[in-house]
Amino acid sequence: FQGSTLQTGLILSTWQKLAPMALLIQLAQSVNLNLMLALGLLSAIIGGWGGINQTQIRKVLAFSSVAHLGWMIAILKISPQLTILNFSLYILMTSTLFLTFMSLNTKNMFELSTSWSKTPALTALSMLSLLSLSGLPPLTGFLPKWLIAQE
Repeated sequence: FQGSTLQTGLILSTWQKLAPMALLIQLAQSVNLNLMLALGLLSAIIGGWGGINQTQIRKVLAFSSVAHLGWMIAILKISPQLTILNFSLYILMTSTLFLTFMSLNTKNMFELSTSWSKTPALTALSMLSLLSLSGLPPLTGFLPKWLIAQE
C-alpha cells in the first residue's frame, strides 16, 4: 500500500477482496471452527495493533483491512449472513474513505487535519467514516461488531 496511489489502494482494499470472500464463504463449512476463530482473532489483533501510531493513511487502512477480515473470518462459520453484512459495510465505508481522500488529495494524517479550512464537509465525512470503520457507537461500523460479539 505504501508506494501505491489512492486509486490502487481502493482496488486492493475493496474489489480485490470479493473473490476470496466468496471462496471463504463456500469453504467455511468444511473448516474447523476453532481454527477459524483463532485465525480470525489473531488477524483482528494484529490489524488493530499494527494500525496504532501510523501516520500514513494507506497504512492505517491496510491494517484496518487485516483487522476487519479477521472479524469476518471469526464469525464466518457461525453466521455467514453476518459476515456478508460486515463485508458489505466494510466495502461501503472503505470506498467512502478512499474517495474522500482522493478528493481531498491527502496521504497522511497531518494533511487530513489541515484540510478542514479548505473543505470542511469532506473532512468531516472522512472523520466520521474513519470513526465508523473503527466501530465507534452509534455509527454504522459499530453494528456488525456488536452483532458479532453477541454471537
